[in-house]
Amino acid sequence: MASGFFALLDDISVLMDDVATMTKVATKKTAGILGDDLAVNAEKSSGFISSREIPVLWAITKGSLLNKLMILPVAFILSALYKPAIIAILVLGGLYLAYEGAEKIYAFLMPHKHEKPTPEAIVLSADEAVQLEKSKIKSAIVTDFILSVEIVIIALGTVVEKTLAIQIVVVSIISLLATVGVYGLVALIVRMDDMGLRLIKNSSGKPGFLNFLGKFLVNALPVLIKMLSVIGTIALLLVAGGIFVHYIDFFHHLIPEIPAILKEFAVGLGVGIAVLLVVLVFKKISAKLKSSKKEAH
Repeated sequence: MASGFFALLDDISVLMDDVATMTKVATKKTAGILGDDLAVNAEKSSGFISSREIPVLWAITKGSLLNKLMILPVAFILSALYKPAIIAILVLGGLYLAYEGAEKIYAFLMPHKHEKPTPEAIVLSADEAVQLEKSKIKSAIVTDFILSVEIVIIALGTVVEKTLAIQIVVVSIISLLATVGVYGLVALIVRMDDMGLRLIKNSSGKPGFLNFLGKFLVNALPVLIKMLSVIGTIALLLVAGGIFVHYIDFFHHLIPEIPAILKEFAVGLGVGIAVLLVVLVFKKISAKLKSSKKEAH
């Protein structure tokens, strides 16, 4: 009886060691995409009046948790029934990540022309403000769903050869850490300017440390979001390139003498540009077809 109890403890210890090791590996693999996740959510969670920022962020966080509760069972069922499906989804996710990274670079180098928004003369009513807020929350939750699928699949890809128990524990931990970590940091980021303004107010406008720190926080917010966007773009291409290099033999054996990080970035960027070109050609053809249909009518 005692020997059986100690054997059970030993099995639990081994399982926890495996979970800790694989969680560390999965965290490294998914860390790249979190930069983009953080930048996107910081942007979508800002722009509200100060008193509504935290309630809005909490609503998005709850939506993010619900997203993962929907995604995780489907991912585990696929892993249990047909593991190659996880690799296939992982590669498809890599194509999306590569495209997104390349599209961001393209948008920066070739900015799209937007019409200048005209200032609204009519102030929104209370009901209209509520509807606008709900619309923005819904948009943020939809974006989070896409990013959550990527995070879960990438995390699952690192433990796809392990037992289902280890997969469930590791990927669930990563999902929870991603939500808590990302939205915790987003909460700090979106409140930076408010904290800065409060420090400036407490300093009574007089030169000093509080005044300097307050102005620094206010001015640093837009710069920080831009930096996160740049870091996120690089991370997207690295994560995508890493997926292609590890799961597609052609890229795995391509130019083995160059450093892995440069190879992954180059592959991610190259594939991203290829997918972007296909999308741009498709959009151009679609636009011409629509134009010809209008002329025919």
